[in-house]
Amino acid sequence: MSESTDLSSKYVLQTAGFDARFPNTNQTKHCFQNYTDYFKCVAAKGEDYAPCKQFKRAYNSLCPSKCYGSRIARFDDQRENGTFPASLEP
Repeated sequence: MSESTDLSSKYVLQTAGFDARFPNTNQTKHCFQNYTDYFKCVAAKGEDYAPCKQFKRAYNSLCPSKCYGSRIARFDDQRENGTFPASLEP
């Protein structure tokens, strides 16, 4: 068995699926919504709840991290400072 076959059986590469609420190529709102949905889900169900992890995978896939500075880091800072522009209550 080759090494690449070995690795492909260990890891599944995925990105966020299509969401009809965000049909355009600019995925900024999609990134923000998944980030918000993740923290609402965690607040309601806890970090170990599997569906919450899908939101986290989606925002990690969709949110830009290099070009404009890390959007996720900015969101995290806003949450910590109490300035995040959305309610994260379930």
